[in-house]
Amino acid sequence: MIAFENAYDIVLSTAKGFGDVLIPLSKADGRILTEDILADRDFPPFDRATRDGIAIRIGDNPIETYDIVGVAAAGAPQLSLLHDSDCHEIMTGAIVSENANAVVMYEHLEIKEGKAKINRPVTKGQNIHPKGSDERVGSILLKKGIPITAAEIGVLASVGKTEVWVKRNPKITLFSTGDELVSIDQTPKIHQIRQSNSHTLRAALLAYGIASEIVHVIDDESTIKSALAKAMATSDVLLLSGGVSKGKFDFLPNVLDELGVQKRFHRVAQRPGKPFWFGEHSDSKTVIFGFPGNPTSTFANFHVYFMAWLNKGFGLPNEEFQVILREDLENTTDLTRFVTALAVPKAGKLYATIIAGNGSGDLTSLAKGNGLIRVQPYQSIAKNEEVTFIPTRRIL
Repeated sequence: MIAFENAYDIVLSTAKGFGDVLIPLSKADGRILTEDILADRDFPPFDRATRDGIAIRIGDNPIETYDIVGVAAAGAPQLSLLHDSDCHEIMTGAIVSENANAVVMYEHLEIKEGKAKINRPVTKGQNIHPKGSDERVGSILLKKGIPITAAEIGVLASVGKTEVWVKRNPKITLFSTGDELVSIDQTPKIHQIRQSNSHTLRAALLAYGIASEIVHVIDDESTIKSALAKAMATSDVLLLSGGVSKGKFDFLPNVLDELGVQKRFHRVAQRPGKPFWFGEHSDSKTVIFGFPGNPTSTFANFHVYFMAWLNKGFGLPNEEFQVILREDLENTTDLTRFVTALAVPKAGKLYATIIAGNGSGDLTSLAKGNGLIRVQPYQSIAKNEEVTFIPTRRIL
């Protein structure tokens, strides 16, 4: 058994990328951008009205009332003002009329019989979003290496990127074993339970735009070996759930050895998830995370180890950060502990409350928290002290 810090360092030392791929914009959500995105024209591409009202030209001699000679609609070609006493009614988003240098909003006008009377002082440039004031043509709008969220999708669409280069996601198989597990559409017998770990991991991966395949096999050594060999031939990563402890039917460590997988470690001084197994297959280059089968063990190891490994391979920072604990917490063991907690913002800070659980088999407690507090062996944490927090979902 090795210390958590050693296991963590070993896992991160194997982090790698999987190349780049060109994908449709419609599938780019959650992916990692691998190209700089340049402005294909000025942003905005024209002087743009930011209010509904009238477009006028302010000259040397102030004018109070203007003749309305046309309407400038959003999406219509630019109009031109021929006389300083003329104005165009203009809609938000429309091109400001040629020769105009101000837009007066309707709320500051009196319109009657084709004339617009201004009842507030006017300054040049008001309510106009100048051409190129956001970005100039050729400037970098998005830098490679960032995650693509809704905001980035909008920018990509605005420059006509129907396809975009992103980091290729690893091909992942979620592999579980156990005669006690049945599919979620079945009614389990008294000695059985429905599969949940694989579905939990599948959903966690989908939150980052990563698809995965679920494979479940019975507790038969030859069946497990055949299924694992097939999965390694087509996967960059295997996330195993169960079968790595010391039970009579925990065949995975022996089978992995027979398949030529190099074990990097087995068993970590932590709770939950002590039986964690980790290794690599030299031929297929498949990286294998063998998580214990208890729900909280699988859940904790996925977020602590796999997500850190994935982020490093993608060139992204680790997601852990500091929060303020609302209560005392003492670790009286020689194990690194990962405690389910709920972090909430208050007055610009994050405060965490511990979620009481009922051991590593308590799946429901995970739904009550949004992260894990990491506690060092024999560490005592006082109320209002900062602690390391590893998020497991969005903090609301």
